[in-house]
Amino acid sequence: MQAIRLERTVEKSGELHLTNLSLEEGQQVELLLLVVPKAKAKCKKRLTARQLLNSGLIGIWEDRTDISNSAEYARQLRKQAQRPQP
Repeated sequence: MQAIRLERTVEKSGELHLTNLSLEEGQQVELLLLVVPKAKAKCKKRLTARQLLNSGLIGIWEDRTDISNSAEYARQLRKQAQRPQP
């Protein structure tokens, strides 16, 4: 089975229009819609390397005296975030 992945934004409530698909008349299809939560959809914008560098995030822990090794601290935060929540 061939898969076609599309990302679209609903422009009118209850309607979704798909056009310019590489399908022939009479061809059978099965649709599966995965709805992105609104909170996640808003966070979709990605920064370029230059934007990230100018964002103020780089060096954010530089002046903290309670973090001696920022790379190790970041590793610990990632481990905590990956643990299953009770």
